[in-house]
Amino acid sequence: MATNRSICGVCDNRQITKPSEVWCSECDEGLCGECKEHHAVSKATRNHETVSIAEYKKLPTEVLQIVQICKLHNEKYELFCNKHDCPCCKKCLKIHSDCKGFTDINELIKNVRTSNAFYEIEQTLHETVENIKRISANRKHILISLGQSKRKIEVEIKQARTKMNTHLDELQNDLIKELMAVEQRESSKIQKLLTTLRRKEKEITEFQANIFNIKKHASELQIFLAMKHYEKDIAQEEKFVQSLTKSDTMSLVNISCQINKSLQEITDNVQKFGEIKVNSDPCNFSIQKRKHKQAQIMVALPTRNIDNLTVTLQKRIDTKLSNVRGCCIFPDGRMVFSCYTQDKIRLFKSDGSNDFDINNNCTFDVVFIGDDCIAVTSGNSYKIDAINTKNNTLEKKIAVKSDSDGAVYKDGHLIYCAKEKGLQMLNLSNESITNVTKNKLSSRAYVTTFGEKLFYTNKDIDSVTCCDYHGNILWTFCDSSVLSIPLGISVDNYGNVFVLGYDTNNVVVISPDGQRFRQLLSRDDGLNGPQVLHYDQLTNKLLVANYRETAFLYEVK
Repeated sequence: MATNRSICGVCDNRQITKPSEVWCSECDEGLCGECKEHHAVSKATRNHETVSIAEYKKLPTEVLQIVQICKLHNEKYELFCNKHDCPCCKKCLKIHSDCKGFTDINELIKNVRTSNAFYEIEQTLHETVENIKRISANRKHILISLGQSKRKIEVEIKQARTKMNTHLDELQNDLIKELMAVEQRESSKIQKLLTTLRRKEKEITEFQANIFNIKKHASELQIFLAMKHYEKDIAQEEKFVQSLTKSDTMSLVNISCQINKSLQEITDNVQKFGEIKVNSDPCNFSIQKRKHKQAQIMVALPTRNIDNLTVTLQKRIDTKLSNVRGCCIFPDGRMVFSCYTQDKIRLFKSDGSNDFDINNNCTFDVVFIGDDCIAVTSGNSYKIDAINTKNNTLEKKIAVKSDSDGAVYKDGHLIYCAKEKGLQMLNLSNESITNVTKNKLSSRAYVTTFGEKLFYTNKDIDSVTCCDYHGNILWTFCDSSVLSIPLGISVDNYGNVFVLGYDTNNVVVISPDGQRFRQLLSRDDGLNGPQVLHYDQLTNKLLVANYRETAFLYEVK
């Protein structure tokens, strides 16, 4: 093995230093341009897969450090010891002489890229990332909620303060009004007395002037008689003055104010305007666990006898579309249809009334993928679009290397019918594509999934096929007298498969094992060239769309 990945291993053995262009994992060495050409045509290495050095160096360090040749014997690994969980070369058998259960390592690594174990790792990582995103979204929501609560409490505090200020202002104004009234009343009494005193003072002053003139100019007799006349008046005035000193009018008036004790207690005893409390409620956030969910579906749910199924028409929808190729139901009850000839996606409200249209070039099937988003396959246009229906924007346009007809969403992946390339699975996060089955499919094929099973239709041979994620066929249903040109397909919570026949104008339900069937709907129910259907597992509603004009929403019990 070359110790330096940047130089050609073959040339290095010849004491020549050349930069490597590609890496062969099976040879475990880099190759220059010239050696790469020999490597590609040599009988021993022509089937080896190579990758550019730049891409190979992108692998994690722990993967690059994995040695693919036995360190002890410098020979290629050929076996795997199940007891010690390690690879072995043939010479290692001496060391593992007591071990049993060796497996050919080539058998173990065959199709490992598309193996269920590798798929489970991808799914678990995807699920973990999704859970982290959900937790982050939850905490961000709490942050927003905290900010909203803070602003609300600030408003409440200010409102309480304003209310108190308003009330105190009213009390203050009332008290000041009372103070003014008291002051005016007492002042009025004193002013009235002062007016009387000024009048008395004037009268007495006039007496004094008269007495002075009498004393100076009157005769003795006149003085005597005048004195008799004035004595009564003077006695009366003196009596008036004496009465003032003994009455309330001469009381010392003092105005004071006693502030309400309750108000005084606010400043004396109330040290805080209020108290901020933090309440922590138990978190009801649940982590999604894919294996647990599958086990619940596969083990806990009882079987549902197809003979006991009943369908009740809920509403008839006038789609006003021609060549409807896809339909689905949103969690909020909205319905969406895709029209192939008009390049249009039409959304309807839960009550069946028209909502709005989305124009989208090359439109085949439509699948809800969460967060108001839909994935739209394109038939033979080699692309899949992700569209946000909330703001009518194209979130992502994903290039694929095949046709894309019917599709189903599962755990962050879109599984779609790729005609000659069979079933393919697209990772919506990193846009990587995995082959599920290479069995050639017909045009206008549709697919659905339940647990570890996939179900797809083939109109060319009037068949419905069930397989696993390795492409291994579990059963096939084929009876053209019952189901001719099967197209749309969906599945309920119990694994019962709903398929519609375009030529037979019917919907047939097939048992999970593919052994029994029953016709649920026919032409008598309004089916005329039905092409697509969708079973909503949340509400047990079945949406069936004719090729043109009409669709029907049923409740399944």
